[in-house]
Amino acid sequence: MKKWEQLPEYMQTEEVRNYYDILKKKGFSLFLKRLFDIVVSSVLLIILSPFFLVLAIAIKIDSKGPVFFRQVRVTRYGKKFRIFKFRTMVNNADKKGSQVTVKNDARITRVGKFIRKCRLDEVSQLIDVFRGTMTFVGTRPEVPKYVDRYTPEMYATLLLPAGVTSDAAIYYKDESELLDNSSDPDETYVNDVLPGKMYYNLRSIEKFGFFREIGIMFKTVFAVLGKDYKGDYVAPKKEEKTEDCATAVESDGAICNEEQVKE
Repeated sequence: MKKWEQLPEYMQTEEVRNYYDILKKKGFSLFLKRLFDIVVSSVLLIILSPFFLVLAIAIKIDSKGPVFFRQVRVTRYGKKFRIFKFRTMVNNADKKGSQVTVKNDARITRVGKFIRKCRLDEVSQLIDVFRGTMTFVGTRPEVPKYVDRYTPEMYATLLLPAGVTSDAAIYYKDESELLDNSSDPDETYVNDVLPGKMYYNLRSIEKFGFFREIGIMFKTVFAVLGKDYKGDYVAPKKEEKTEDCATAVESDGAICNEEQVKE
């Protein structure tokens, strides 16, 4: 890990320091984590290379565009990289709508539906794991505009490389269904989905250990095969204003403000 003074300034906060101190004591587990990433990703890339070729051909036949979706994401220490994902949507889909995908997204191709259903689009991230821009288990990499909406504590997840899977990814495997009926999927994701995912991501840092991550990988396999896992995150209740400031009637010269007294 980098020295504290070498972290980006926005990460040098008390909220991040607590998690930094935890990971600083886990040097051997971090070493095993990277060694495991290199060895296993290289072996799987060799074994799965014929499968990669079949998927690539299917994607090219089905729709115009590249085989891989190379979107900019954020990984360790806030570094930006272009992720490898098998393309499941029309070309330049990220420029034709929201940067989150809803359940019945019209941008998804025919082959893409099958790939997403079997979660095969993530397999190509073995390339990122081998390169070191990602790891097998860790916080899923977000696009920069969502990282810009992080709370100070959420930046602690950038102390480790972005991951292919995680507890959060398992518990939110049907994330698109949560966004399906939203009029603004981006805001719904930031305000309703991201806090829950970060709850699990931050807890994973608190309990970080190499063998715990091996367990998460097995959980991921079972989740893909259909097993449902339920988390313990409870979303905070949203406060409701009793009066809309924009429509409140001013009286006695008083001016309506946001800090209204509740009944």
